[in-house]
Amino acid sequence: MEEGLIGPRIYSCCKCRNHIALHDDIVSKKFQARTGRAYLFTHAMNVVIGQKEDRQLMTGLHTVADVKCSDCGEVLGWKYERAYDESQKYKEGKFVFERFKIVKDNW
Repeated sequence: MEEGLIGPRIYSCCKCRNHIALHDDIVSKKFQARTGRAYLFTHAMNVVIGQKEDRQLMTGLHTVADVKCSDCGEVLGWKYERAYDESQKYKEGKFVFERFKIVKDNW
């Protein structure tokens, strides 16, 4: 079931326009994904969290889980479950969405 959002500045899935995140929940626009720029968000909605796995990322070893759109199943990014490096702990529980996988709605 989609959460109804009122107001501007919503990011949606690039494939089906399912609401994924609010602009106000962006922590950083300076993240890098495999395919280019990515945004770090504090919250996400209408997504499915995959299996946790350890991945070696640019900033070190993290436990992450892929994040998919709950409507169409498109992989949009990942969720940081655990950061092994103390300086990366601020990422825990947050979501990274690849910029080319999300679109602006109601802007």
